[in-house]
Amino acid sequence: MNFPPILECKNLGKRYEAPVFDRFNLSLPCGKIIGLLGPNGSGKTTLIKLAAGLLTADSGEILIGGIRPCEKSKGIVSYLPERNSLPEWMNTEELIAFFCEFFSDFDASRAQEMIRDLQINPKARIKTLSKGTKEKVQLIMVMSRNARLYLLDEPIGGVDPATRDYILRTIIKNYQPTSTILLSTHLIADVEPVLDDFLFLKNGKIVRSGNVKEFCTVQECTLDEAFRREFRC
Repeated sequence: MNFPPILECKNLGKRYEAPVFDRFNLSLPCGKIIGLLGPNGSGKTTLIKLAAGLLTADSGEILIGGIRPCEKSKGIVSYLPERNSLPEWMNTEELIAFFCEFFSDFDASRAQEMIRDLQINPKARIKTLSKGTKEKVQLIMVMSRNARLYLLDEPIGGVDPATRDYILRTIIKNYQPTSTILLSTHLIADVEPVLDDFLFLKNGKIVRSGNVKEFCTVQECTLDEAFRREFRC
């Protein structure tokens, strides 16, 4: 079955003091894990925040499942920010109950299973957890939703290698034919095995894109090596 694009940008424009995107176009299909890759300042976080409905385009449009960002679109988007945004006074049990009330697509049993797997104390307040454990909890909450579009901004940046493997397995486990995961990270070698497609973003423009396996076969290199060549200082 063919599904319409889950994320579309049409002549998208966004600027702060200088333009970030200018007549930017993009179409992402359903059922893919896509790496959004680029150096600092390339526009990755801005694009993710636009898709999450946290920023507003200055021109053009961005569509989520065919509609502009609104309350309805937010109901099918699960967003992981680059910084921790969890209520520090809650413990994970309270956090799960909170997410159940707030998101109708939240799967409490999935969240509880991951909390157990990562041996996180469900009674411990978020504020008492280490930085890496907070990041684990936040990702668990995001991936426990049955969303159509997952927007993950640096999901594995602050955790140890063993936990990275678990997180990447978790991402694959939540991969569904009607869902797409857009994943931004600098740790390309770690995420490369789980990616279907990739986008190289530079100065608000896509400079390379495609299927990871096909691209690497043609280029005779890994995606990480191609990234280093493309963005060599």
